[in-house]
Amino acid sequence: MQPQVISVTEFLNIINETLKFAYPQVVVEGEVSGFNVNRGKFVFFDLKDQESTLSCFMMVHQLKLPIEDGMKVRVTGYPKVFNRSSKFSMTVQGVEIAGEGQLRRALELLKKKLEGEGLFDPARKRSLPKFPARIGLITSGASAAYADFMKILNARWSGVEVTLADVAVQGNLAPDQIVGALQYFNELREPPDTLVLIRGGGSLEDLIAFSTEPVARAVAASRTPIIVGVGHEVDFSLADYAADVRAATPTDAARLVVPDRREVAAHIEHLVSRGESLMRAATTDRRSRIDRSLARFEAYLRLPLERVQHLERSLETFERVMLTDRRHRFVTLVRVLNSYNPQAVLSRGYAIVRHEGGILRDPAAARTGETVDVQLAKGSLRANVSE
Repeated sequence: MQPQVISVTEFLNIINETLKFAYPQVVVEGEVSGFNVNRGKFVFFDLKDQESTLSCFMMVHQLKLPIEDGMKVRVTGYPKVFNRSSKFSMTVQGVEIAGEGQLRRALELLKKKLEGEGLFDPARKRSLPKFPARIGLITSGASAAYADFMKILNARWSGVEVTLADVAVQGNLAPDQIVGALQYFNELREPPDTLVLIRGGGSLEDLIAFSTEPVARAVAASRTPIIVGVGHEVDFSLADYAADVRAATPTDAARLVVPDRREVAAHIEHLVSRGESLMRAATTDRRSRIDRSLARFEAYLRLPLERVQHLERSLETFERVMLTDRRHRFVTLVRVLNSYNPQAVLSRGYAIVRHEGGILRDPAAARTGETVDVQLAKGSLRANVSE
């Protein structure tokens, strides 16, 4: 029986299908060597131990943490023979840094990179709204962090609408799910007032998802103010640096995101009391100012009034003086007039003699035998001239 003849390409495809069937996903640990990024998209490096070397290939967007030569890593992927070069390689789907020291080194590299781009600049931080009505919460719904956050939140402030994005907070799937949740909330037509990203405590490896480059960039790019609370007080993730507000723990995030109703009530009571005090002080001040204004106004009115009263008193004095003077002059005049009154002369014993209708002043004007009229103080008589 003649063996079947196949092409090179067909043979390599059979090998790749066999490899992928036998090893759909493997995790290989080794030391990075020859790390290189080509055209900003393709990542090439070798993974080696003391005896062997394995070529690795991956896309740059799959690299969540920076790696460098000499780092010990675990890569997840599948084996493949490239058709063009017939070179055996491992197509990498994810990289984990092995060992806490190596992991801290990777985090320092990434932190330095993002810091240089200004992602952690305090000037770009925003304040959280004081009284949020809607909160977007990103965490595992089955975690103690979620339960603690909701307990503290409801104890401090009620009536807040909380929308949970239930995501993995550990493992290879966690970074992509966290980034997806951040994008979901930010792309809503009416996004929440505040976003909260939390996770409970754990080792550095457990918390590494919150220090990956995609998560840190997504937190920094959030158009909604965001607070991050990951691990314990001593734990710092790159998401903490990129957030608008860093909370020490998930429960601390609940305390920071909403006010305490008792503190608000006490503050309102203080404001009301202060407002009443200010109102009383303002009323007293206004009353004093009005009193001073009235006093000045009365003083202005009192001056012409006093002048009028002085004038009245002067007129009264003048009238009394004038009246006395007029009375005295009148009496004098009456006295003078009376002295010229014929009747007064007659009352002193004198008489008026009339002759032929006129007053007789010369006796020679009357002849003997003629009649004259004599007027006395109490009457008159007729007499004949005898001599």
